[in-house]
Amino acid sequence: MQLGRRVGEPAPYRVVAAYFASGLACWLAAAVALVVAAPALARGEYDDSSVLLAVHLVGVGFLPFAVAGGALHVLPILLRNGAPDLRPRLALPLLWGGPALAAGIATDRAGIVYPAAAALALGTALLLGEVVLLAARAPRGRLVPASRTGIVLAAAHAAAAFVLGALVFGVGARPFEGEAEERAIAVHLNLAVLGWLTLLILAVGRTLGPMLALAPAAPPRRLPVDELLLAAGLWLAVAGLAAGAGAAAVGVALVLAALARFARLLERVRRGRRLRGLEGPIAHFLAGVAFLAQAAACGLWLAAAGGSSPRLAELYALFLLGGWAAGVTVGHAGKLASLSAWTWWPRGPRPAQAALYPRRAWLAEALLLAAGVETLAGGIAGRSGAAAVAGAVLVAASAAVAAGAALTTLRRSGPALGRGARTP
Repeated sequence: MQLGRRVGEPAPYRVVAAYFASGLACWLAAAVALVVAAPALARGEYDDSSVLLAVHLVGVGFLPFAVAGGALHVLPILLRNGAPDLRPRLALPLLWGGPALAAGIATDRAGIVYPAAAALALGTALLLGEVVLLAARAPRGRLVPASRTGIVLAAAHAAAAFVLGALVFGVGARPFEGEAEERAIAVHLNLAVLGWLTLLILAVGRTLGPMLALAPAAPPRRLPVDELLLAAGLWLAVAGLAAGAGAAAVGVALVLAALARFARLLERVRRGRRLRGLEGPIAHFLAGVAFLAQAAACGLWLAAAGGSSPRLAELYALFLLGGWAAGVTVGHAGKLASLSAWTWWPRGPRPAQAALYPRRAWLAEALLLAAGVETLAGGIAGRSGAAAVAGAVLVAASAAVAAGAALTTLRRSGPALGRGARTP
C-alpha cells in the first residue's frame, strides 16, 4: 500500500534532505558567526555587524530551510493530501538568497541586499503559497490532525515578518528611526518567532509530539483554542509595542496562557512516551519551555523598564530565537530527516527507523545547545566577554554535532535518495 490522498503523501526524501542539509549548513555558519559576535553582545552592542550577521543567518538562513523541510514532510500527512514536487524544488535555490541577505545586512551593501531579498521573497512566496494550498485542499468532513487555521495564520505572520524586516533592515532610506526603529525590530522579532514559528509548532505539535514520542495522541478538539489565544495575544502585544503603551501586558498574558496549555501537553507526552530513551525533539521541547519562561521574564522586565535596556532586549531575543525557536527546529531536523528516509525506503526490507537516527548524538547536541545559550546569557547579563565567548563556543559545538549527526543519517539512508524510492 502506498501513501496517498487518504493519509497524505510527504515530499520525497531527496527534497526534504536537501532542505535540512541547507538549513544545518546555515545553522553551523550562524554558530561560528556567534563566536565572533559574542564580545559585542557582552558589551550590549546589539547593532554590531557581527551580531546582525549571526542573527540573520539564523532568521533568514537556517529557519526558512529547516522549517520548510519539516513542513514538506509533516504537513501533507497531517492535512491528508499529497505534497507537490515542483514548487519546493524551485524554491530551494531561491532560499539561498537568505544567507546572502544576512551578509548584505551585516555589511550594509545594497548590491547584495536587494537581489538576495528578491530571491528569498520569491522562494518564500512559493513555499507559503504551497502551505496555504495544502490547508485549503485538506478534506472536509474528516478529522484532520493539524489546525488549518493555525497553519494559515502562521503563514500570514511569516509574510508580515518578512515585509517588516525588509523595511527595518533595508539599505538606504528607512521609515523608522531611533525609538521607533527599536519598536519595529521588536515587532519584527515577535511576528517571526511567536507568530510564525511558535504558532506553527502549536498547530502541528499536539499531533507531532505524541507521534514522535510514541505517546497517546492528544484528545480531539472542536476549536484551535491554543492557536487563537496565541494569535490574539501576539497582536495585542504588538499593538502595545507599536504604540509604546503598557497594553502589551494583556497580550503577554494570553500568549503565556497558550504556551502553558501546550506545555501541559508536552509534559503528558513525556510521561506517556513509549520510547526507551529521551530523543532530541522532546529534549529540545523541554529545554525550550525553560527558555520561554526566561524570555517571558525578560520581556516583562523590559516592558516595565520602558523598553530602554539593550541587555534585556538581547537576552529576550537570545532566549526566544536561539533557545526556543532555533532549538526546537534543529532538534526536530534530525528526527524528521530519518523519518523521511524511512518513509521513502525502496520496496522490500528496510531498517528500523531508529537505525537511521543517531539518538545519542542528537541528545548531546541538545545538551550542548542548552548549556551554550545559558552560558552566553550569563555573559551578556554579567558583561563578561569571556563567558559570552564560552557560551558561543558551546553553541558552535552543538551545531557541529548536529551537522555530523545529519551526515550520519544521510550516509545510512542512501537507498531512499534514489528516484525509484517509494514506500511499500
